[in-house]
Amino acid sequence: MSGALEAPWRGRILALVGIVLVAFDLRSAVSAVSPLIDLIQHDIALGPVLVGVIGSLAPVAFAICGILGPLVARLLGLEGALVAALVLMVAGHLTRALASDASVLVVGSGLALLGVGIGNVLLPPVVKRYFPARVGAITAVYATMLAIGTTTPALLGIPIAAASNWRVSLGVWAAGAVVAAVPWIAQLVVLRRRPLVDPEDPGAERPEPALEARLVRSRIAWALTGMFAASGITAYIVFGWLPEILQGVSGVDAGTGGALLALFAIMGFPVSIVTPVLASRLRSVRPLIVLAFALSIVGFGGLLVAPGIPVLWVVIGGLGALWFPLCLFLIGDRTRTQSGAVALSGFVQGIGYLAGAAGPLVVGILRSATGGWTAPLVFALLSLLLAVPAIFVLARRRTVEDELAERTGAPVA
Repeated sequence: MSGALEAPWRGRILALVGIVLVAFDLRSAVSAVSPLIDLIQHDIALGPVLVGVIGSLAPVAFAICGILGPLVARLLGLEGALVAALVLMVAGHLTRALASDASVLVVGSGLALLGVGIGNVLLPPVVKRYFPARVGAITAVYATMLAIGTTTPALLGIPIAAASNWRVSLGVWAAGAVVAAVPWIAQLVVLRRRPLVDPEDPGAERPEPALEARLVRSRIAWALTGMFAASGITAYIVFGWLPEILQGVSGVDAGTGGALLALFAIMGFPVSIVTPVLASRLRSVRPLIVLAFALSIVGFGGLLVAPGIPVLWVVIGGLGALWFPLCLFLIGDRTRTQSGAVALSGFVQGIGYLAGAAGPLVVGILRSATGGWTAPLVFALLSLLLAVPAIFVLARRRTVEDELAERTGAPVA
């Protein structure tokens, strides 16, 4: 990692700009569709189950990228893999904007979300590569940009569609991916002239397959995966269904539902800024995990017991989303090497998002089966139990490499 510490400032500045731009664009493919469902249905037939399928595409694609991301990183390097991810995102945004039927809409969404998934996996190790001494601070920066990028499509989707149509409202986000690719293409040029790491040490740049396989024996990896899964299930329920849930339980209109979805995302701003920095300074992250658990329970539970005050529950639930930036920080903090960060990121996000894929789909099925929103909200509450092991396992600060070395008696590179 000494190469990263001695990196020229021009390379690190390009990396920082690239991290910020990629992070901003990583959530537009997820949050742009939900507010537009009613408008899309005027042109394309979408039933509740199909809406649930579209909502589940994101975590499914991200789960696939838990395997695909490290593979692409081994083939292209971190920077080249990010460029490839952004190309997929551009293609996906444009494809679904031009969709003539549900199948094309699904394909376009899948392409965009595969690009997003690769970016999800690679950003934590990119931060560890370029800013190994400032993982908390840089994670706070890009987690905040994720929150901004989540909010912007939810807030602007309907106004853009009103001024043009829903196709423009979906396709406009391709421009962000194009812009985000520029600093990484420039970075590739810089690295050809002056490599950031010693080319004799490929492990500093690419994940070690053996470590990826050994993570199944790590309690740290599984606890972090459980917390990530709880975060993913609830987040994709919110971004896939919150406007319709609020219309059903609280009686708000579609525009208000979209605005409350944006409010939920806005609440991610302060927690994205504060959580990684605070976690880097605390001796134990247990209080943060407990706080996230409690806030999420109150947020979803409030919609069940007192749906007449949805703004309060949306604000509390949005603050409870602090475990997402916490997970991003812990991927870097609970690994000793860059290759470890790539491996742990792929493991946690692959399995965590696979579990998260159940969220929107189960909500769609429960909604169709019961005709109400009580069962879906109870399901969301039960999914939070997946985070309980993290309260105990992740309290102690140690890395997966050291944990595996203790368990096996052999050092982990």
